[in-house]
Amino acid sequence: MNQERIYKVLVQPHISEKAALLTESNNQYAFKVAPDATKPEIKAAVEALFNVKVESVQVVNIKGKTKRTVRGLGKRNDIRKAYVRLAEGQTIEFADVE
Repeated sequence: MNQERIYKVLVQPHISEKAALLTESNNQYAFKVAPDATKPEIKAAVEALFNVKVESVQVVNIKGKTKRTVRGLGKRNDIRKAYVRLAEGQTIEFADVE
């Protein structure tokens, strides 16, 4: 996988209460990924960017909500998230927002 594709696969880390609980209990991290990203690409991108060993990758597609607007019905964008489980003792340090 070339370096340019690595940066396009991972869009951003997904930070929520559920993601924080998964990080503490199961050593899993959540990322928003590109709509065409595959599990092997996600694994390779996380291992290359963060220098960690990935055990497994789970991917979920979330459909955007339909919302009413002044001009009728609108739709939010669909999201593809990846839950990445790291090997025992491995961690990823994001910028602390305390």
